Amino acid sequence: MIDIKVPTVGESISEVTLVKWLKKEGDYANRDEVLCELESEKATFELTAEQAGTLHIVAEEGATLKIGDLACSIDETAAKPEGAAAPAPAAAPAAPKAEKAAAAPAPAPQSDVKATPVANAIMSDKQVKATDVKGSGSQGRIMKQDVLDAINNGGKRGGAAAFSREDKREKMSNLRKTISRRLVDAKNSTAMLTTFNEVDMTRIMEVRKQYKDSFKESHGVNLGFMSFFTRACSIALMEWPAVNAYIDGDALIYHDYCDISIAVSAPKGLVVPVIRNAESLSMAGIEQKVVELAKKARDNKLTPDEMAGGTFTITNGGVFGSLMSTPIINIPQSAILGMHKIQDRPMAINGKVEIRPMMYLALSYDHRIIDGRESVGFLVRVKELLEAPELMLIGKDPVKALLEL
Repeated sequence: MIDIKVPTVGESISEVTLVKWLKKEGDYANRDEVLCELESEKATFELTAEQAGTLHIVAEEGATLKIGDLACSIDETAAKPEGAAAPAPAAAPAAPKAEKAAAAPAPAPQSDVKATPVANAIMSDKQVKATDVKGSGSQGRIMKQDVLDAINNGGKRGGAAAFSREDKREKMSNLRKTISRRLVDAKNSTAMLTTFNEVDMTRIMEVRKQYKDSFKESHGVNLGFMSFFTRACSIALMEWPAVNAYIDGDALIYHDYCDISIAVSAPKGLVVPVIRNAESLSMAGIEQKVVELAKKARDNKLTPDEMAGGTFTITNGGVFGSLMSTPIINIPQSAILGMHKIQDRPMAINGKVEIRPMMYLALSYDHRIIDGRESVGFLVRVKELLEAPELMLIGKDPVKALLEL
């Protein structure tokens, strides 16, 4: 019998939550096959079988485990059953009739975010499609009662659903606990202030429209807004180093590089993966990194190293429709830029009113290290670069560069 314990996942992490078993008690597991998902305060990771054998579960789903605690054991002496070479998909119980299951593959949801294991099993058994069930759990997750309601009431809660006064208590995940703690720490430990400006997105939208097809053909990724903002911020950060610094005790730490953290809304909460040395990356390089990190965030595959560090953060509330907000600093960083929804507004252009696609920008900063001059100067520089993206090539107006002005 081989004991499988919770591994060390980071210097500062002492406990994890067992989110979900992907195999059942008594199942045969192949070597290196994923057994369960664990969640630390920083990331989600998987526990795999060290040897092939029969699984004996020790820790229950939802349990909080210390590093080194026993999660399960593997009986490597157990004989491999026939048909075990191709393990069943995680959390999807084997259908009693293979032909029927093959003819109707839709009932079993493919993501643990969409349904709990119990809800998954009921949907598979009753041939209920996940799309026909309205989830009431966190992030729209389908719970057991949701499936039963869908079966009994056509997806609607019976009786006086509109006047229900039920309360539901849900355990806070380690990741959500960390987010909560860090947000409160940021509010309580920094002298946070926010300055606003707005940027005319006309030129960037013209560039994207003109070059989006050739850009994707050449680089294999779409030309999005994030590369423009990351590039503009990198240039501005090098010109305003206080915005790219942080306080360490009674010392100020300045960086000669730009590790840009990109806030991403993942299924289990907000995560902030880092684009390393963004100032040295091309537009395509930034877009490729954004796509890579965003996919990992959606799949809960980000590692602690990919979220550690960062000298400055960009967050985009505009994707959810936010017109203006005051983002909270991602400590120990000293500043964060908030992007918002692009909205057509009447603007005075050369004495005439024109309709322009405008975006409000918000820079929240720690006033202990960044003064008004630095914060406003940084934001004005970002605005200047975004409204004339050709300036990002060499950091200044080509004519001024020619005249050495």
